[in-house]
Amino acid sequence: MRRRQVASDCDVAGVRFGLSLMRTARLDKGMDPILQSHLPFAPFADPRTRKLPGIVPMDPADWLRGDDAYAGQMALRDRLIAERPEAVHALLPQGRAAAGELYDKVLAEELPRLGFRLTATHATRPDGVTVPLDSARPLLTLGRLVQEDLCLMEAGPDGEHVMTGAILCFPAGWTLAEKIGRPLMRIHAPVPRYDPDVGRRVQRLFDAIRPGQPLWRANAHLSRAPLFNPRAEDAEKADAGQDLPFLRSERQGLVRLARTGAVVFSIHTYLVRVGDLTPDQQAALAEHPIHASL
Repeated sequence: MRRRQVASDCDVAGVRFGLSLMRTARLDKGMDPILQSHLPFAPFADPRTRKLPGIVPMDPADWLRGDDAYAGQMALRDRLIAERPEAVHALLPQGRAAAGELYDKVLAEELPRLGFRLTATHATRPDGVTVPLDSARPLLTLGRLVQEDLCLMEAGPDGEHVMTGAILCFPAGWTLAEKIGRPLMRIHAPVPRYDPDVGRRVQRLFDAIRPGQPLWRANAHLSRAPLFNPRAEDAEKADAGQDLPFLRSERQGLVRLARTGAVVFSIHTYLVRVGDLTPDQQAALAEHPIHASL
């Protein structure tokens, strides 16, 4: 009964999302691209991350990051959250405790080391923008503070992790409305290589994550798409073509919250010109080609 209700709630959210998708998708089209000046890590250049799943340990002090695209990415996040919150934010009732724990953790442990100025009621970002602190809107508030998209994954009745909340401003070809409330296998249904065997391995990985011992991986593809690039699962697949001036890479973190046990899936998105890769990165790209995607 509970699973049917979650599905019903998600179907309603999907209708709302569909009504606003075309308007929202235009928010950063036509603008100058928001780019980093360099790619700090090329997953295709490192044998640890070149093949799936490519998971490596993360230094807990190097979870959330700020880079030279911070001001531009945050300005776009501010616009998306203000103008289309239903497209970039979702939080199920069962995810509220984890969202609150994540909010407390980021404010206490992450923002001070990232150069924020904090008071009891406001946070001033490194770009000088002051954001009200609202614990009643934990993910929406965090979405205006950090560059990372943040997804909450919690064990469901059968043990499989389910997405119970997210702030997702920079989706790379997927929509939050189609993923919220879904378990890992269903979330990855459009991915041909994500078969039941891979699903079991990923679930075991999620079960094994311990507080204070985070993990990370990275992906990369050639693209000309904007940062906000939602795409429905049943959308017609378009040919990426040859005009692909950018390399898009996601640094994906997996962090276990100590109190609720939720796993935070964080996504830091890099978008760089292919010509701005280092000579070593360009050589690795030529030796280990990556896929292209809109």
